This record gives sequence, structure tokens and C-alpha cells, in this order.
Amino acid sequence: MKYLKKHLKDHIQIGNLIDLRSVNKILNLLKKLKKNKGRLFILGVGGSAGNASHAVNDFRKLCGIEAYGPADNVSELTARTNDDGWENVFSKWLETSNLSKKDMLLFFSVGGGSLDRRISVNLIKAARYGKKKNSKIASVIGRKEGYLNKISHACCVVPNVNKHSITPHTETYQVFIWHMLVSHPELQIKKTVW
Repeated sequence: MKYLKKHLKDHIQIGNLIDLRSVNKILNLLKKLKKNKGRLFILGVGGSAGNASHAVNDFRKLCGIEAYGPADNVSELTARTNDDGWENVFSKWLETSNLSKKDMLLFFSVGGGSLDRRISVNLIKAARYGKKKNSKIASVIGRKEGYLNKISHACCVVPNVNKHSITPHTETYQVFIWHMLVSHPELQIKKTVW
């Protein structure tokens, strides 16, 4: 019980520390994207890829935003890994999708990517490609020093309150934050059943 209580206490503390201004910046980017009929590409790896897939559904179904998850097509993902290398899977996917300045990239990542440590380089290359195409970039990450924090137009950094639980806390708050966004009355066009 001690661990469970501590884990819950940490989540409550994070909730109280979330910078809502950063979430509001993401909201404003999404509102502009929707108004301009741009597309939303949601990217992540590992658990964040699962979150990205779920978020694609919610933005499409609840908000009427054309959204895609580049990690969702396992055949293309593995073919690109084989032919172009893991580091290029997302940038090449976005290139084929004709990413433009009307579009937006939303990244979910625990560490936010690091070139020095060679972590999530595929996300970094996708972000760089998005910048080259003048697309808007937003992210929800768990490390303020992450590369995505430096390149994003809007970035919510999930506060670190327990160095042993950064991954589960960040991935949980990715879910929490995108649900805040898809439930926001300025974005949501269809109510959930429950």
C-alpha cells in the first residue's frame, strides 16, 4: 500500500504543478489548425506511440480534426526501418504525406529526444523536417532539457516529482493532457457517450 499511496500522491502533485499556460498554447495551435483545415500528425515511440494512436482517434472523432499516427501502419513502419533506418522512419513518412505549413506535429515523448545520447532521434528528425516545412510543432514531454522542448512552438513539460517514476508519470499525463484538449469546448464537436 505504501508504494501505491506514494504513486498516487506523486500524480496529484504533478497535476497541481502542470503549467496550464503551456497546455493553452497547444490548444491555441490546435484551434488554428482546425480553422485552417490542416492535418495533425501525432508521433511517439514505445508507450508514447500507443498514446499517439489513441489520441489520433480522439482528435478525429471528438474534434473533427484530420489526424494521423505515423507509427500505426506496422508494414510501412518496418519497411521504412529496413530501407531507411529507424532514425528516418517518421521524417520519410511525413515527406510522403506532403507535410506543409498548414499542418501540425504533436509529439509525445518521455525524454523529448537527445542527439548526444542518440535517444528518439527519429522524433528529432521528424521535428526538424516539420520546422523545414514551417509546420507548427507541439509536444508533451517529461524532461525540460529534451530536444523537443527547444524546437516546439508549444511544449508542456510534465513536472518531475519522483526520479524513479518519470516514464509512468509522463505517459500518464500525456493521456490526461490530450483528454483535456479533446474535451475542451473550443475544440470538441462531438460529446463522448459517457
